[in-house]
Amino acid sequence: MRVIISGGGTGGHIFPAISIANALKEIDKGVEILFVGAEGRMEMEKVPAAGYKIEGLWISGLQRRLTPDNLSFPFKVISSIMRSKKILKSFRPDVAVGTGGFASGPILRVAARMGIPTLIQEQNSFPGITNKILGKKVDKVCVVYEGMEKYFPKSKIILTGNPVRQDILNLPANKEAAIKFFDLDPGKKTLLVIGGSLGARTINESILLSLELLAQNNIQVIWQTGKAFIEKREKGFAKDKGWVGAFITRMDQAYAAADMVVSRAGAISLSELAIVKKPIILIPSPNVAEDHQTKNAMALVKNNAAVLVKDAEAREKLGKEIIALMKDSKKQLQLIENIGKRAYPNAAEVIAKEVIKLVKK
Repeated sequence: MRVIISGGGTGGHIFPAISIANALKEIDKGVEILFVGAEGRMEMEKVPAAGYKIEGLWISGLQRRLTPDNLSFPFKVISSIMRSKKILKSFRPDVAVGTGGFASGPILRVAARMGIPTLIQEQNSFPGITNKILGKKVDKVCVVYEGMEKYFPKSKIILTGNPVRQDILNLPANKEAAIKFFDLDPGKKTLLVIGGSLGARTINESILLSLELLAQNNIQVIWQTGKAFIEKREKGFAKDKGWVGAFITRMDQAYAAADMVVSRAGAISLSELAIVKKPIILIPSPNVAEDHQTKNAMALVKNNAAVLVKDAEAREKLGKEIIALMKDSKKQLQLIENIGKRAYPNAAEVIAKEVIKLVKK
């Protein structure tokens, strides 16, 4: 079996793609997998690091304002379609899979035109423009949220959830060891703060303003700041306030240690949080396409599975919200129970089996 997988631009598209590839390998050791990404984007580094071959297309997104990149966009589309045809004719896949991002548009569209079975995986409650267009062309659409027939043909939709990293599925059972891993105080409550690998300015500034208040309430932090913020924070960060770093290499240990989490509302983060079952406060980023993080967050808030603090209000409100929730054990239990209902620990395997069904069909 030969499979092309395309998705990239952000970790939210790349890591599900790699998880699906790994699941296919688990089911069929002999499967041949080729990734297709966008030249110069992070998938060109992350995919080979995961052990897979990747081909690059000269493609990028269409900017919402007049830029030199927009002038070259039509040429990039034509180039990518021609390159996609060559890749497909050379590799001869039995099926093509897309997880979103610039490169998945041309390769999946050409594959569908050539009669190759196609499947896309949409991570968000509000699909990106690439998947919206592809949804009309492909054979199957794997989704995370109910009600997605607003965007895709109902007959094509399969509710599968988002694939997550393997280490998240195998969290350390020993919280005490996780606390020790970060050299924290076992007598305090622990707040995990994550804003993505690049950090999030609003979250960082809000936590900085709240550190003293949190300390007064016996709350310590595991704080991932991102590279841009870390130099300001490492200097003078008192050990009694917790752990601070640009990037957390062992998210499994961080989740195991945490009593509560503050996070952006990216699709993959929310899928991980559903699996680890922690009370969460979400601060959706307002700087994303179609404000999809707010839509992701509201899908949880409406089901009493998360607390929402608006980005514009976080500096003023976040510290108080953290303390209020940390003291409200009844509310925490409700959030844990409800977010746990949205967990799909076998998502990658389910999607892989749908891919194989398309080949057999």
